[in-house]
Amino acid sequence: MYTLDTNAIIYYTNDEPAAVSVLEPIFEQDAPIFVSTITVMELFSYPALTDEEEARLNRVLSTTRIEPFSVGIARLAGDLRRLYPSLKPLDSGIAATSLYMNSTLATRNVRDFQRIEELSLLEI
Repeated sequence: MYTLDTNAIIYYTNDEPAAVSVLEPIFEQDAPIFVSTITVMELFSYPALTDEEEARLNRVLSTTRIEPFSVGIARLAGDLRRLYPSLKPLDSGIAATSLYMNSTLATRNVRDFQRIEELSLLEI
């Protein structure tokens, strides 16, 4: 099981070769792929988002399970922020989603998450 970080989806939808080579086999598996609602917010907040880009994002998201930012995930994100004060608030929510779903976080920004020992990471 995998949770996709925002940057993983952006690079994948832009056909970036490294991202495609890592993520395409994941999409072909019969295992759940999670996306945090935080990631959805980040993806659609880009002011210059084109209709074409929005359509590509929607296609990718339609193949995933979007996980709501529940109270359980919020509490876990708070714990992470307390333990790792330099962790950005949105990153703590994405990491908490991955931990809550017991999944591997696929991300380009491994450095942002590597200090969280219990978090499994897949570098894009």
